[in-house]
Amino acid sequence: MAEPSPISRDRSSVGSERQLAALDLGSNSFHLVVAQESNGRLQVVDRIKEMVRLADGLSESKTLSAEVVQRALDCLDRFSQRLRGLDPDDFRVVGTNTLRRATNARAFLEEAERILGKEVEIISGREEARLIYLGVSHALEDTADRRLVVDIGGGSTELILGRRFRAEVMESLYMGCVGMTQRCFADGKLRATQFKDAINLARQELEPLEQVYRDAGWDIAIGASGTILAVQDILTAMSPETTTITLDGLKAIKKALIDMRQIDRISLSGLPGERAPVFAGGLCVLYGIFESLGIEEMQATSGALREGLIYDLLGRVNDQDTRETTVRGLAERYHIESAHARRVRETAIGLLAQAARSWKLTEPTDKLLLGWAADLHEIGMDIAHSQYHKHGGYLLENMDMAGFSRLDQHHLALIVRAHRRKFPLEETDMTTRLQRLAILLRLSVVLHRGRTSDVLPHVGLKVRGNQIKLEFPDGWLARHPLTQLDLAQETNYLKAIEHTLTVVA
Repeated sequence: MAEPSPISRDRSSVGSERQLAALDLGSNSFHLVVAQESNGRLQVVDRIKEMVRLADGLSESKTLSAEVVQRALDCLDRFSQRLRGLDPDDFRVVGTNTLRRATNARAFLEEAERILGKEVEIISGREEARLIYLGVSHALEDTADRRLVVDIGGGSTELILGRRFRAEVMESLYMGCVGMTQRCFADGKLRATQFKDAINLARQELEPLEQVYRDAGWDIAIGASGTILAVQDILTAMSPETTTITLDGLKAIKKALIDMRQIDRISLSGLPGERAPVFAGGLCVLYGIFESLGIEEMQATSGALREGLIYDLLGRVNDQDTRETTVRGLAERYHIESAHARRVRETAIGLLAQAARSWKLTEPTDKLLLGWAADLHEIGMDIAHSQYHKHGGYLLENMDMAGFSRLDQHHLALIVRAHRRKFPLEETDMTTRLQRLAILLRLSVVLHRGRTSDVLPHVGLKVRGNQIKLEFPDGWLARHPLTQLDLAQETNYLKAIEHTLTVVA
């Protein structure tokens, strides 16, 4: 993770206006959007885009080539100039399909984070879909219509059904303009047979969800991002009165491309030159979507993932964090006893306040992760009481969690997995930071094992390195012998990670 920025800001003295930014590290292009926020309203003040074609550098063994990595880092170095001076809490950086798949992405991410001074969040396909829908919704008139939103990226395609600002059905498919071009047009030719094969591949990918989307239905179809915007611009150039995309329009573009015979000869009014090398693949994905879902017409919009990121970030800074909503929803869905979880959370946060400085747990994410882990530490009980901490860790590792990056979700799963019994020493990426957050949760769970509403006395916590000291009021532990036994057992568990617990009564 990137080092915290030395820039800090007292928000109470800044006023109500500030700039927010979102950087989308897509498989085809990198997009940076900067917006001015004033009293909850956003005005975009800057857009920067570069075609990096990250997916072009992904080999069959799922490794990124040195050439494309350097190209991407050079781009980020340029983008970083625009981000200088922004508070790190006021911008987000996310990676999508190619960075989800690349096996050697870690080295690139570490260098990217050094350049930007900010963690790069790798988000899941469905989280990408949610953010795309949020961005598109804010670019449209707020009506009660049910929308089908389609976004074709370089390495993936997202399809979302929703109303107003809420996504209801989300899917992310492993097909995009770069990937489809590599599969079906790698020789640089534009033959009718290649278009047929590419469209059939797209339809094959769509087959498992085709009926679900058709049955659900929609009032209006909306397309976002480069391929679809280019299609709309080409159709308008062909016929100025054209305001929507239709299957007939896609057929006309396909015929024009076939007549050009080779990718390096593509020249269409409305098509940017830098998009031409991957346009045939993107067109076939869109063509397949029209045929599979029976779309009659589609409107194009400029809203997309980066705009969704801005609005999601605005929610976070205004205490409307989607992650909190997700955690509350999971607690209800898995029948977690809310009163007990609240008591554990309050105690855990109280212990964190005493240990934060010594253990360097002062980042906002530390408190958030510990609180969420306390809220959800019993999520696995809905499966079975036996080994419920393991069930909980598995659920949180593998489910779709709106608002969470893959890394934060993984860390949350590790803390819940480690909140009782033996520490999962097989989890080699459980850092000292995560171990210590888990220790705070473990101690809180032990102190509330009786599940009563009795108010705990003040429990003093002192930490120094791996040394932990708990201090109780005189006589309290003597009146609670089971808690004393639980703490003695916890002392043995902590020895496995070379932490020493001392209890002072």
